[in-house]
Amino acid sequence: MNWKPNPLLITGLALVSAPLVAHAKIYVSIEQAQKLLLPNVGLVKNPIIVTDSLQDKMRAASSIRHPFQGNLIWRSADGSWFIVDEVVGKHEMITYAVALSPTGTVIGVEILEYVESYGYEVAEAQWRKQFIGKTAADPIKLKQDIQNIGGATLSCKHLTDGVKRVTVLFDLALKQDTLTHKTAVAATATATTKK
Repeated sequence: MNWKPNPLLITGLALVSAPLVAHAKIYVSIEQAQKLLLPNVGLVKNPIIVTDSLQDKMRAASSIRHPFQGNLIWRSADGSWFIVDEVVGKHEMITYAVALSPTGTVIGVEILEYVESYGYEVAEAQWRKQFIGKTAADPIKLKQDIQNIGGATLSCKHLTDGVKRVTVLFDLALKQDTLTHKTAVAATATATTKK
C-alpha cells in the first residue's frame, strides 16, 4: 500500500505554520500631516534638547516609557506647534503627529505610520477627534475622557498617553518658547511702527 499525502492537508499546514508578517502602513507623510493639521501656516523646524528631568516629568504624566526625541518639532509664526512622536502599539511603534495651538490646545492628531496587524482603527478620524480641544490640564486618559476601541486597547492607551505626553511637553518646555517668541515679535512690530 502506497501512502499519498492529501495536497489540501499539506497546503493547510503550510498556511497555519506560515508566520504572520506585519506590514507598515503609511497613512500620511510629515509634510502631508503638517498641511492637514496646520493648513496655510509656515512651519520652522524647532528641535529641543530633552533633558533627563524633562523626560522624567513627561513619563510621570503619561506613563510612556519610550524616550521622547526632541528633534521632530516645528513652530509656526503664530506660535502653533507641530510635534512628531512615537509610541509602542502592542509590539511595534506607532508614529503620529500632534498639532497644538499657541496656548497648548490640541488642534488635531494624525497617524503617520502604523505597523501592527491589529488596532489600526486608531487611525480613523472619528477616534482621533476626541483629542481636539484637550490641554495638559485635561486627564487625556483612556476610558476617562477618551473612549476605547474594542480590539485596539493597547494602541488606544499608548496613543492617548502619547498625546498627553505632548501636551505636557508644551507646558514644561514649549510654552515659555511661545511666550518669548510672541514678545520678540511684538517688540519687532513696535520698533517697525516707530520708524
